[in-house]
Amino acid sequence: MEIDNKKIIRAWTFYDWANSVFPLVITSAIFPNFYDAVTVTKDVVTGQIISHKVFFLGFEFENHTIYSFIYAFALIIVVLLSPILSGIADYLGNKKLFLQFFCYLGSFSCMGLYFFDKNSLELSFIPFITATIGFWGSLVYYNSYLPQIASPENQDKVSARGFALGYFGSSLLLIICLIGIMVFKYDKITHTGFEAKNSFLLVGLWWMIFAQYTFRHLPKKTHHHIISNRDGLLSKGFKELSKVYTQIKLMPNLKRFLMSYFFYNMGVQTIMVVAVLFARNEIEWDKDPIIAEKTKTTALIISILIIQFVGIAGSFLFSWMSRQIGNIKTLIVTILIWIFICVFTYGVVHTPSEFYIVAFLVGLVMGGVQALSRSTYSKYLPETEDHTSFFSFYDVIEKLGMILGTISFGLISQITGGMRNSILSLIVFFIAGLLIIIPLIKTKKVED
Repeated sequence: MEIDNKKIIRAWTFYDWANSVFPLVITSAIFPNFYDAVTVTKDVVTGQIISHKVFFLGFEFENHTIYSFIYAFALIIVVLLSPILSGIADYLGNKKLFLQFFCYLGSFSCMGLYFFDKNSLELSFIPFITATIGFWGSLVYYNSYLPQIASPENQDKVSARGFALGYFGSSLLLIICLIGIMVFKYDKITHTGFEAKNSFLLVGLWWMIFAQYTFRHLPKKTHHHIISNRDGLLSKGFKELSKVYTQIKLMPNLKRFLMSYFFYNMGVQTIMVVAVLFARNEIEWDKDPIIAEKTKTTALIISILIIQFVGIAGSFLFSWMSRQIGNIKTLIVTILIWIFICVFTYGVVHTPSEFYIVAFLVGLVMGGVQALSRSTYSKYLPETEDHTSFFSFYDVIEKLGMILGTISFGLISQITGGMRNSILSLIVFFIAGLLIIIPLIKTKKVED
């Protein structure tokens, strides 16, 4: 595969444009608002919210708690499934085929959310689970292309360009959905207008259609193996992970980076999943329940857009900073900002205006920390053909952290009866990541 080929890089980054609508519209913006709105119990006369309780598998939960648990369950499936498929993909050299499979699984599942029914949560959450599997499963193969298409000196820039395209494209679709929801309001009597759940159809179509440009230009075969014996092909992925783990143990800098990434990314991803639900439940909106419901939905969508557009600038800002002071020092700066965000949110944020400040700061560092983490890991990798196995290991580390993060957040919220105390766990995650990564400052710079 040709390194630094502009057409291939453009096609690779464009997949961020295609698939980033899932984390924005489904897990961050419209679906959490839709889910919270349809699962709360309201007084039929005043519109006052009476309860956030839902029944799932015969047990009573806070609605945001079961949302966290379901998301964690989907990630567990990804952790178990991706090593099997990545091992096969590396063996056969056709990772694009698996990228396509997970893309279509995710896009069709998003469209399936159109049929979400609060009276049948067990069945309604199945498309959410499979969409989550599709999104994160495809990223294993997508990310593994990076060290094969870009030289080390260009990987920060290419990675940041992908995240920036993702922010812009997903924001564009979110704006289209908002215009549909707010301008062409759905009339329950005539059954005309744009329903919020129509957004889920648009997400699936957007993801599927724009991914075709990526699929057309990315090479099908990344390397060639002579397949003489396919026995044990299903277990090969776990054997490859074990092999990767053995190699990583002999690479102290990469090992330390992954340990740090496990913790600080646990905090980042948990925030991205629960931010909207936190704001809906913990921010002081208007005293009138009907006005408050309309205000909070609009305000939260605005805050999401702030995060997205600031995130575009943040991706390039921290890419530039990494060229000036190195990847590790730049990552330390982003982790410190994340710690400040958590402390500020826990102690200060109670009003919409204060939440906007947090949204700006989250947008500033969200894209930067993700893009830098991906490219830093890529630079630490040894010379190898089996990039998918290494990025599968990266993916497993990431998902295990996300599972622990969302479950701990949900448990603390369930036990204490509120989401604010759960922020304390996020502070612990970021501090742990910071303390582990600091010694890497004294080592040779990644760029070298």
